Amino acid sequence: MHLAFTEGEQAFREEVRQFLRDSVPPAMLRKMVEGRDVSKEEMVTWWRILNEKGWGVSHWPKEYGGTGWTSVQHYIFKEELQMYPAPTPLAFGVSMVGPVIYTFGDEAQKKYYLPRIANIDDWWCQGFSEPGSGSDLASLKTKAERKGDKWIINGQKTWTTFAQYADMIFCICRTDPAAKKQAGISFILVDMKSKGITVRPIQTIDGGHEINEVFFDDVEMPVENLVGEENKGWDYAKFLLSNERCGIARVGVSKERIRRIKKLASNIESYGRPVIEDPAFREKLAACEIELKALELTQLRVVADEDKDGKGKPNGASSMLKIKGAEIQQTTTELLMEVIGPFAAPYDEHPESSDEAMDWTAQIAPSYFNNRKVSIYGGSDEIQRNIIAKVVLGL
Repeated sequence: MHLAFTEGEQAFREEVRQFLRDSVPPAMLRKMVEGRDVSKEEMVTWWRILNEKGWGVSHWPKEYGGTGWTSVQHYIFKEELQMYPAPTPLAFGVSMVGPVIYTFGDEAQKKYYLPRIANIDDWWCQGFSEPGSGSDLASLKTKAERKGDKWIINGQKTWTTFAQYADMIFCICRTDPAAKKQAGISFILVDMKSKGITVRPIQTIDGGHEINEVFFDDVEMPVENLVGEENKGWDYAKFLLSNERCGIARVGVSKERIRRIKKLASNIESYGRPVIEDPAFREKLAACEIELKALELTQLRVVADEDKDGKGKPNGASSMLKIKGAEIQQTTTELLMEVIGPFAAPYDEHPESSDEAMDWTAQIAPSYFNNRKVSIYGGSDEIQRNIIAKVVLGL
C-alpha cells in the first residue's frame, strides 16, 4: 500500500533527500544510525546548517522565518529527517516555545527570541513537570510572585530534558494561588544563568544523562518575561502540549527502526537460520508494520486538517497519535531486542567483533529501556485517553 502524494510532493521529498545526502556530517550520521549519543556541538552545527538553508523553523509563519510549506510538505520533511536519520531541530525551542511566542507573545519578545531560537543561539528546555505534578500538571506548586518590576520564582521542576545544556527555560508557574488550579498559572521565560537556579542530573535506566531536576530559589526575572496574559498560562501550555503530542508519534523514527530490524534479522541467525525466517517473528513484525501504516494515515489526516482548518489550532486527535506512536516505538525496540538475542547485553560493546551490525547492537538494550518513558512523557496514556473521551468523543 502506498500513500498518494502529488507529483510536486514527491519531487519535494527527493529534494529533501538530496539535501540530506549532501549536508549531513558523516560522523554524526554514523552515530545516529548506531543509536549513539550525538554531542551538543554536533547537533548545533547541524541545526545551523538547516537554518542557513532556510529550513530550521520550516513550520513557522513566513514573517518569522518559516518556509510557507504546506502541512504535508512539513510532514514529509520531518519524516525524511527521522528516516535518514538526522536530528530534528531542537523541539523545546522550535516546536514548543517558538510557536507560543509568535502566537501569544508581544512584539519585543518575537523580535528578540524568534531569530535566536531559529539559529540555536539559545538552547531551550521545558519547565513543566514537578514532583507530584506530572500527568496532573495543573497541580504544580512552583510559584512566581510579582514584586515591582520583577517576578520572584521559587519551586522545583523535574524530568527536565537537556537542562544541563540550556540557556533558557520556559516555565509555567502559579501566580494566583487563590484561583482554581488551571486559572492561576502563568507562562514565564527564565534565563538559566540566573542566580538561584540549580541543576541536578538524573541518571536514566539506560545509564544516560538527559534529564535533570531544576531548583528555583528566589530567582528574579523581569516582568516582561511573562508571555501573554498573567494567569492565562494554562491555555498556552495546552496549545504547546498539543503540538508536542503530534511530534511524539515519530512515524519516521519507527520506519527507520523497522528497516534496521529487517536488515539485522536477515543477517543474524537463530537456531541455524536467519531470524527473519522465523514465522512467529515475521507475524509480529507484520503486525507492527500494519499498525505503523494505520498511524501514518491517521497522522496525515491530522496534517490535512491543519491546512483545512488553520495551523496552530490544537487538535484532540494528537492524543491518539501520541498513544499509538508510543506503543509502536516501544514495540520496535522490543523487536530489535528479540532479533539480537544474547547480543542485547546493555553495556557490552562487543569489542571482539569487527562486524558493523554487531557493534550497533550494543545500543539496542539501552534504547529499549529508554523508550519505556515514551508512554509517560508529554502526558501519560491514561491522561491522553481522558482527553480523547472529552475532546474527540464529546463524553
